[in-house]
Amino acid sequence: MGFLRPEALALLIRWRELIVAGAIALAGVWLATWGGWFLAAMGGLVAAMGGALAVIGWRRLRFAQAVTDPGIVQVVEGQLTYMGPFSGGFVGLTDLAELALIRQGPARFWRLTPLQGTPLMVPVAALGAEALFDAFAGLPGLDSHALVAVLAPGASGNRVLWRRAVRLTPRQPGS
Repeated sequence: MGFLRPEALALLIRWRELIVAGAIALAGVWLATWGGWFLAAMGGLVAAMGGALAVIGWRRLRFAQAVTDPGIVQVVEGQLTYMGPFSGGFVGLTDLAELALIRQGPARFWRLTPLQGTPLMVPVAALGAEALFDAFAGLPGLDSHALVAVLAPGASGNRVLWRRAVRLTPRQPGS
């Protein structure tokens, strides 16, 4: 797409999910106006799907930060990896015990505490950190709205966003 300026192309890429969701919703409305109850119902379903995709896209857009922190974040098959210039590590989503946002001066970090071992501190604005939204959204009971709200410019202090529910195992007779 050589006819677009790099800034315009970057803007389109950043907003691509919302653009596609809006196009799906408009296609649903267009389909619903063709007449008949079946097309109206199908168009309504398609428009609702576009609206739902727009909500998810809007949350992802608000979650993504400009890359200003050092390091690279990767999420591969449920394992979060951070490779930074001074620290790094990995933690599996199934081994995660707690997720918190920690502020240290102007810097913000995701503190990923595993069930065993030391916590992994991942800068919020590291390269690839936008992939954490989908990884975190898969945690049982995590509110994705709260996940986005904690990154708002006016949000305050450190905050624990999610803790794994502790399952108590019943004692076996004779043990």
